[in-house]
Amino acid sequence: MQLTASYWLPTHTSASIVIFRALQLGDMLCAVPALRALRHAMPGTRIALVGLPWAAQFVARFSQYVDEFISFPGHAAFPEQTMRTEELADFYAAMRARRFDLALQMHGSGEHSNPVTRAFGARKLAGYGERRGAVGELFIPFPEQGAEPLRLLELSKRLGASDCGTALEFPLTDADQRELGASGLSSGLQKDSYICIHAGARDPEKCWPPMRFAQVADRLATEFGLKVVLTGSASEAPFTAAVASRMRTPAIDAAAPISIGAMAALMRDARLLVSNDTGVSHIAAGLRLNSVVIFSKADMTRWAPLDRKRHRCLWDPGGERVADVIAHARELLDHGSSAHDRGQR
Repeated sequence: MQLTASYWLPTHTSASIVIFRALQLGDMLCAVPALRALRHAMPGTRIALVGLPWAAQFVARFSQYVDEFISFPGHAAFPEQTMRTEELADFYAAMRARRFDLALQMHGSGEHSNPVTRAFGARKLAGYGERRGAVGELFIPFPEQGAEPLRLLELSKRLGASDCGTALEFPLTDADQRELGASGLSSGLQKDSYICIHAGARDPEKCWPPMRFAQVADRLATEFGLKVVLTGSASEAPFTAAVASRMRTPAIDAAAPISIGAMAALMRDARLLVSNDTGVSHIAAGLRLNSVVIFSKADMTRWAPLDRKRHRCLWDPGGERVADVIAHARELLDHGSSAHDRGQR
């Protein structure tokens, strides 16, 4: 039978699904509304995710939506990881042996990802694509515009899932809080007493100039009497150090070898985030933490948080809009919700 829109999910309530989305943190968080809709539509279904090795953490954090993680060995067309060529044959053989009922391609337009997902050997295949699928396949034209969470949610809806909301999530665990406490980075910090500045990014070309971050941090610290916490991974320590060295007020340099969860626990109690990293901005959206996000390269329409009242987004590749960043931050600090109001306790 030909797979048709709005048909598959309602008639396969006990099926098995494998999802292909081998991308980084921010991209994965954008998929949460679609995953939530799938789980609501098929509460008894076993859902597996094929993703980058780090995404084992994602599946553990979002176990209410995804049951199993399967590590993807890579593909020559995907730059997110080095291809583990020696593992490919066994990987695809193991996937075909599973005989999933549905393989759902959630990894872009489908030019390269649909052949990968088809090779999983599932009984049916669905995803975004440009050509009509064969029997048992459903390819939906890839939307050229629109926010990423809405694009992915639309795919779930076309399969018959109901819209369960567009909000992102980032659930925190006791382990996150314990790790943060053990790191000492939150020592002396009270809720709503600080702002987070995140100056790093996976692609350095996306980074706003350190001097501009320093100017924003100094102004907000002085005007609102807030401490400044410079967040980042251990590899982003050069970015935090560059900002700290240009500040007139003291800052807490929190770039350290801690997990994403521990960093999110640190962000949770802040009053505001200022960042040029879209992945971190999606964590803020999941925490309902107000933010100002500076874009210089990424598609702002696609990757900006959906709530533009809580998350103010600016295009500033030249580092010329410091006053606008400060104005948006000031408005959010004057009128935005506190950590207590956000219910993040």
